[in-house]
Amino acid sequence: MTRIYLDHAAAVPVDPRVIEFAQPFLSQIIGNPSSLHSAGLAARQALEEARQKIARFINAEDEHTILFTSGATEANNLGIRGTALRNKTKGTAVAVSAIEHISVLNPVKDLTKQGFTMVSLPVDSTGCVKQEDLSNLVTKDTILTSIQYANNEIGTIQPIRELSKIIHDHGSYLHVDATAAAAWIPIDVRRDGIDLLTLSSNDLAGPQGAGVLYVKPGIKLQPIILGGGQEKGLRSGTENLFAIVGMGEAARLIQQEQHQERHRLQPMRDTLIKEILTIDRSFLTGHPQHRLPHHASFRFSGIEGESILLNMDIEGIQISTGSACSSKTLEPSHVLLAIGLKHEEAHGSMVLTLGRSTTPDQIPQVIQATKKTVDRLRALSPLTM
Repeated sequence: MTRIYLDHAAAVPVDPRVIEFAQPFLSQIIGNPSSLHSAGLAARQALEEARQKIARFINAEDEHTILFTSGATEANNLGIRGTALRNKTKGTAVAVSAIEHISVLNPVKDLTKQGFTMVSLPVDSTGCVKQEDLSNLVTKDTILTSIQYANNEIGTIQPIRELSKIIHDHGSYLHVDATAAAAWIPIDVRRDGIDLLTLSSNDLAGPQGAGVLYVKPGIKLQPIILGGGQEKGLRSGTENLFAIVGMGEAARLIQQEQHQERHRLQPMRDTLIKEILTIDRSFLTGHPQHRLPHHASFRFSGIEGESILLNMDIEGIQISTGSACSSKTLEPSHVLLAIGLKHEEAHGSMVLTLGRSTTPDQIPQVIQATKKTVDRLRALSPLTM
């Protein structure tokens, strides 16, 4: 059986060109970037070259705005907790969209234990932040507002540039989690008015174990990990050189190939959406137009997402029912509840995310397997009887 992997929102195969590029940093270039001997200086040079690649990738002011972390979760924590705690005298409210990743929501919830107020920004039925509510809910006491560039569960892309103007009119900093979007949408922090931005190495087809927090010049942060003072004292700990160098190269390749790959995958995504929506009582989740080019997400009445996942796996196709980071809880997705679905509706979700290995000849197999799975589960489900 030919297996088809359609869960690129959860994990992306590392680009073989990235592995080849970074492999010497596992065994040949072994210095610590903080060491002053020649091996350390070679490691430092590689680290700074990766920093320059990331800065160019998001059109940052310069490479000094780039902080390397262990991944997107740590970058989100540093950006949110670090900014809020360092600037507490300017405001004690933190606003977040209701569909943020849990690595954004949980740090904000934790800040409420230290005197901060969490403000939840509602979204409409497609997952877009309601701009009128944003104007009313972000105030002069809001020190930071966090809105993701695109959602990993429903694919909706936010109008970041427009939202940024509203947020800045109220004097708040804007943090953007671009983990799900950066491989597919050109990110320009200066054009879009972004103050802090999170990136993940693996979502760019780089090695796991590296992430980035961009910090606009002039914004002060408080470190959340203390130690030897690496990364300008804001993220202590020896840098993961293999993953960071790989991330820099992955970003360089994405920058070169993003336009072509986006236009290769989008017709396949559109065919999936068109054909799967012919299934009785099937619905698209997320925005019908403003969505990631590789992302197709659905819900089906009368059946459970976990059963869909397992049956599709039997058919040789790996998909997801939502965020892999929330899969350990049996609760329905907070994203699907936030767009207005009932609990029973939110349980029947399926997310397909295409990638470099996806080819047009796989699409009919995926459509056929989906129809077969839905028919089989509905025949067994007491909810449809």
